[in-house]
Amino acid sequence: MCYGSQRLPPSGDEVTPPTVRSRPPTDVNTAVVESLRLRLAETEVRLQQARAREAELSKKLREMKRFVSVMEILESYLKRRFMDQQHQLALLISQSPVSK
Repeated sequence: MCYGSQRLPPSGDEVTPPTVRSRPPTDVNTAVVESLRLRLAETEVRLQQARAREAELSKKLREMKRFVSVMEILESYLKRRFMDQQHQLALLISQSPVSK
């Protein structure tokens, strides 16, 4: 049997199934670029959502700090008022005549 210029079929190791055969480089590059663009778009959406969440949490934190500050002011005012009333009561008791 003479094959002449005909090529022998590839050996079993070199056979690639039709679904796995490589595409032309431009198709592969286009697919890779599209995949990367899609991933970038998804990442940008997640980043935007994370920034919005961060802004929301920062606002809540500022509000909570302001609330705590107001509570501390009220606490110090009430303590001072309580101490003044205790002092006034002590003066009244000490100045009142002792009745028997």
